Amino acid sequence: MTGRAQAYIRTPDPISTAGITAALRGRTEIEVVPDERVTAETVGVVAADTLDQEALDLIRAVRRLGCRRFVLVAAVESDMALIPAVELGVRALAARTEATSHRLAQLVVSTAAGGAAMPPDVLGRLVKQVTRLQQTVLAPRGIDVNGLSHRESQVLRLVADGMDTREVATRLSYSERTVKNVLHDITTRFQLRNRTHAVAYAVREGLI
Repeated sequence: MTGRAQAYIRTPDPISTAGITAALRGRTEIEVVPDERVTAETVGVVAADTLDQEALDLIRAVRRLGCRRFVLVAAVESDMALIPAVELGVRALAARTEATSHRLAQLVVSTAAGGAAMPPDVLGRLVKQVTRLQQTVLAPRGIDVNGLSHRESQVLRLVADGMDTREVATRLSYSERTVKNVLHDITTRFQLRNRTHAVAYAVREGLI
């Protein structure tokens, strides 16, 4: 990232949108951009009363414009939306009472640079949610919290090591068809183009 961090503002009402926009436009390190200038590098700043379905819908609407990383200004009254929020790209969270122009600018710059900032109590609640999901839903199905089964992780690691389908099959005592099916399932689930894209994605996202 070079230059100023780009921010796009979305809230449920025009007064809140105008207020946050004015606060961030006064910061030299931030450039507030309109809909037509949103890119994957733009940080979405979404404000809502609480982290609920309405807030998630606002984030989804901004994702459709191109944003992939978000600063959310909202109270977290329930843990149910924490995991969906993170999956949608929320990387920083601030309560309305602490959302000063200085703090928001800090969070936008940090998020644009790939950072994350969750309050300790919210982070602890998120970890508990992930652990509960792993223990009650994923583990019984043989799937890790990253969305890959043990077999899928094994196959991707070997492909990442440069092995072709036959070599992977031999190493894992699978048929070549099984290996191909595993790779097809991964590329389909994560909407990837091919096995090379799958490996690159897995490495980038820390899945293997």
